[in-house]
Amino acid sequence: MKKIMKPYEQFVANILKAAGSARTDPSAVTGLVQDALKNAGLMPGLPAAPPPQKDAGFVDLNEAPSWAARKPPAAEEQAGPAAGSGFPGFGAGQMGKMPDWAAQFKAFQQGQASPQPRRASAAEPGEFLHGEFSCEAGTRAYRLYVPARPASGPRPLLVMLHGCTQHPEDFAAGTTMNALAEEHGCLVLYPEQPRSANANACWNWFEASHQRRDGGEPAILAGMTRAILREHGGDPQRVFAAGLSAGGAMAAILGTAYPELYAAVGVHSGLAAGSAHDLMSALNAMKGAHGKKKRGAAPAGKVPAIVFHGDSDGTVHPSNGEAVLRQFTGSSKLREVEERGDDGAGRSHTRTVLLDGANTPVAEYWALHGAGHAWSGGSTAGSYADAGGPNASREMLRFFLAQRP
Repeated sequence: MKKIMKPYEQFVANILKAAGSARTDPSAVTGLVQDALKNAGLMPGLPAAPPPQKDAGFVDLNEAPSWAARKPPAAEEQAGPAAGSGFPGFGAGQMGKMPDWAAQFKAFQQGQASPQPRRASAAEPGEFLHGEFSCEAGTRAYRLYVPARPASGPRPLLVMLHGCTQHPEDFAAGTTMNALAEEHGCLVLYPEQPRSANANACWNWFEASHQRRDGGEPAILAGMTRAILREHGGDPQRVFAAGLSAGGAMAAILGTAYPELYAAVGVHSGLAAGSAHDLMSALNAMKGAHGKKKRGAAPAGKVPAIVFHGDSDGTVHPSNGEAVLRQFTGSSKLREVEERGDDGAGRSHTRTVLLDGANTPVAEYWALHGAGHAWSGGSTAGSYADAGGPNASREMLRFFLAQRP
């Protein structure tokens, strides 16, 4: 009896066929990709792909958002040798013409909003500085929030990693982390992933070259973190990394690769370090199909972690949040304390606190009931932010500042 393939299996098979054709007939890839998207229902009404021309290139099927042009082109060209294609098997030059995959996979996405212009706020009276960091692994631009309130000593530093299609200003607006940083006297660093490094401005968490210490994007981010500590009076004992989605996955990588630098990590709607090794395994991991590949592990009890994940997340399966928790708690015998709550507007959550033998919290897991792929308790002034649910920014900062060297 002939096997009938499920739509997702058929789509994956078609994409694999396109990837294979790239090695022998690059001109045919555009048609194969378009046909795969059309058959999957992601591009309704798309006419059949024309016969491939000898010099045909990849075609951008989606207009770039207006905010994508906010920086001079020169800044995008300085991604350095760590810049990845965003999709294994293709060079960075080719990827500049690839389709906007975030838009094509909109069937998996929920709650995306267009970033809004930043407005001055009395809650954020500090400086929001522009900067750039370079090292052997590459160059990245960043924004840095410096509170207006005088420092009584070295300031805690929080590294915030945006998700795909986002940028620092957008992420700062959606998380409202700067207002909290002003309240607690923290520096907040927002590294920026340029589209020359990934077509959708995603951190390349799924590529092996960006999952290890002293190489790729982790090396750039760790070097940038150390530079900010030196230049802005940061406290090296109180450095934390947090992120959303792809940024959350990269925060997990930083926690496993640099446990001596980052005192704790926060992962919102992200994945464990080592969850994938290329685009196809990344798609599978995001859907909750975890392979047998061994993930990198953080020293149990050494890197505390706080994890948020919506149990209705259609972009990154909730099982990934549980995998992050396991990665940072390991096989340690921890006591669990569970409590339930709600925001008073119908959005409930379950918070699980894991305590060690000294009754010290080493991890927290927040299951957000009914929530999708968005920053909980955020502001819709930014994208991928949900005003409902517990305030993830406030809870993460509470957890971070409670850590003792």
